[in-house]
Amino acid sequence: MAKIKKVVLAYSGGLDTSVIIPWLIENYHCEVVAFAADLGQGDDLKAVRDKALKSGASKCYVEDLKEEYLKEYALRALRADAVYEYKYLLATSTARYVTAKKQAEIALKEKADALSHGATGKGNDQVRFELTYRAFAPDLQVISPWREWDIRSREDAVEYAKARGIPVPVTAAKPYSIDSNIWHNSFEGGILEDPGSEPRPDMFIMTTPAEKAPDQAEYVEIDFEQGWPTRVNRRSDGLVDMVHKLNKVGGRHGCGWVDLVENRTVGMKSRGVYEAPGATLLYMAHRELMLLTHDRETIRFRQIVAQKYADLAYSGLWFTPLREALDRFV
Repeated sequence: MAKIKKVVLAYSGGLDTSVIIPWLIENYHCEVVAFAADLGQGDDLKAVRDKALKSGASKCYVEDLKEEYLKEYALRALRADAVYEYKYLLATSTARYVTAKKQAEIALKEKADALSHGATGKGNDQVRFELTYRAFAPDLQVISPWREWDIRSREDAVEYAKARGIPVPVTAAKPYSIDSNIWHNSFEGGILEDPGSEPRPDMFIMTTPAEKAPDQAEYVEIDFEQGWPTRVNRRSDGLVDMVHKLNKVGGRHGCGWVDLVENRTVGMKSRGVYEAPGATLLYMAHRELMLLTHDRETIRFRQIVAQKYADLAYSGLWFTPLREALDRFV
């Protein structure tokens, strides 16, 4: 195997990627180029870039992918009414594809030898990243540190980071991991690994607890064209602004959070708590419109398509002929 001279890393600035930059440099003696995707997660991306450089990266790309993510991934799943295991709106799943695709493009531009990610060896994201790499940069090597290194827990990773002066955002106040983008927030790990542990009201970022939500109803008008949402309350301000607006409306009414124990691609069960107020409103509106306009047999077949679409999106198989064929049907 040829020596790896340059690696492009999918970088978030969180714990799972904070320790990877120095680990790659120490173990592969290579240059590390970081890439951070702006998916509306609310991070200070300038601080993320600075942290990557201070951690040893030679450069850090930051790309605004919110519009592309919504148009080419999240809303395609919406048009298919794709929901995984009755509850999950696939926000993390679809976000990994737009990130990995752009990362592969940067790696080819940089003439890198390898791609790397911070997904663990127990989760779904490793599959989503690596199958996307194979689709767009099949000749590059893939480095998955969580499957190689001696770090065996989040506590080990924290100690590794502290030993190298890298701050990590894990505190006693938030003993679980958070993954955010414009489409949702997800919470997992830590205290949530116990199925009997009820999600704390102060955990949620976008949604108001039901007991604190307004008593008065609020009406929202959503326009669709060919299954694509185009306007909210007769205003067309672009996809990003539209989703932000619906997140606020749904969030203040406590809409769109779910607690799910799901079947991972790797065969394990995992608990995830999700809040997706804007996405939930769009799914509900789209489903009602579909029921209004389609005949019974088409609706029945769409249910089959929706389940298969969700399985493909969840399992790393987005960039496949079948998913593209299902897109043409819906």
